[in-house]
Amino acid sequence: MEPYLVGLGGVLLLIGLLALGTHVGIALTVSGFMGLLFMQGFEKALVTSVSSMYGKISSTALVTLPLFILVGFLASGGGISRDIYRSLDLLIGKFKSGLGIATVIGCTAFGTVCGSSLVTAAVFAKISAPEMRKRGYSRAFAYGISAASGSIGMLIPPSILAIVYGMLSGLSIGKLLIAGIVPGLMWALLFCLTIVFVGKFVPSWIASEETAPSVPWRQRLATLIWWWPIILSGGIIFGGIYGGVFTPTEASAVAALVLFLLYFYRSLSRRKELRISKRFGDLYEMLTDTALTSAMIFFVLGGATVFSNFAVLTGLTTKFTDFVIGLGLSPLGIMIMFCFVYLVLGCFLDSISMLCMTISLFNPIIDKAGIDPIWYAVIVILTIEMGFITPPFGINLFAVMGVAEKDLDMKDLIVGSFPFLIAEFVSLFFFFCFPILATYLPSFVG
Repeated sequence: MEPYLVGLGGVLLLIGLLALGTHVGIALTVSGFMGLLFMQGFEKALVTSVSSMYGKISSTALVTLPLFILVGFLASGGGISRDIYRSLDLLIGKFKSGLGIATVIGCTAFGTVCGSSLVTAAVFAKISAPEMRKRGYSRAFAYGISAASGSIGMLIPPSILAIVYGMLSGLSIGKLLIAGIVPGLMWALLFCLTIVFVGKFVPSWIASEETAPSVPWRQRLATLIWWWPIILSGGIIFGGIYGGVFTPTEASAVAALVLFLLYFYRSLSRRKELRISKRFGDLYEMLTDTALTSAMIFFVLGGATVFSNFAVLTGLTTKFTDFVIGLGLSPLGIMIMFCFVYLVLGCFLDSISMLCMTISLFNPIIDKAGIDPIWYAVIVILTIEMGFITPPFGINLFAVMGVAEKDLDMKDLIVGSFPFLIAEFVSLFFFFCFPILATYLPSFVG
């Protein structure tokens, strides 16, 4: 049997396991190992699988991942998100559409210390959506804003998705992190414009906000001091990497230490009524969540490495590359085709699973077609992020449903987030037309 046919059989096995509901890490590992077993025999397949998996997850560069995940949990548990939102509410909440715009800006700011769309969406769905409903927003649009704006959290550095992409592709993690700044800011701008547009043309979704707090401007401006944790953390991450002071790994360690100390400072100064056991209990839960999340990602990365080795050994990657190049598509056509694949996968799989399944097949084609890898990476991450609010399995939709008030159903949430999906398509068009938007800032990172 031709080796590439064995590779094709492994792909079909992978699809079958996923269709049965098998965890993607297990599906990748089993498919890859079974293929290697067929090609090499049990002993050699076992050695290859274990050594490749260990080699991937023991990489020192992966230290960045759990540290940034911990930063996100510390920021969430430390009350930073609530302070940001309270400040924005006082500054712009009284204006028409102001509270929705405050949610978008808050998610963008919180993303600079979080790096997770899931956490950002869930946190602001609990904080901002109920307040928006009190001010006259429809339940669909209030929670739709939170679900869509949460996705900015994985564009603005530190982006967990960018770190995983860098680990799988071999691209500079520092360049990928900095490349997320412009897309994140563009999404924030487009989302704000979308809210203004909806407020003007669909007034039933945003009623008058006369109930917003009336506070003197001097007192409102005084709330800007609440932003110092975000400014400090963002300065460490952006300034450190962009200025060449830190590597991404060092920046994640310093940011985690700063947020760790900040968590205790805020706990002692603002929650004196809580027992020490309660504060340490919260910290233990954050550390546990960080370990569980990191272990899940590491397992998927390890399984993807096993499957990638199998795909390369069978020549499937080469065959697939030759097939796609043989279609005669232009580089732009290839990118559009791959984006369509990611949009479809985004309806059924989470972001990291999509990357682990596709990078070993798609990236050799991108290299052969002469496409800028940073530009392509930004397009892919944008497309995957769009999948966070696409039905039926948009992960942000489920995160928001998990913390939403009882009268919200999934249909309402999909309708409320749909205008932002249109805005995301607009942003994707801009990045296709103007690659410099994705490549300019990373060009300054060594």
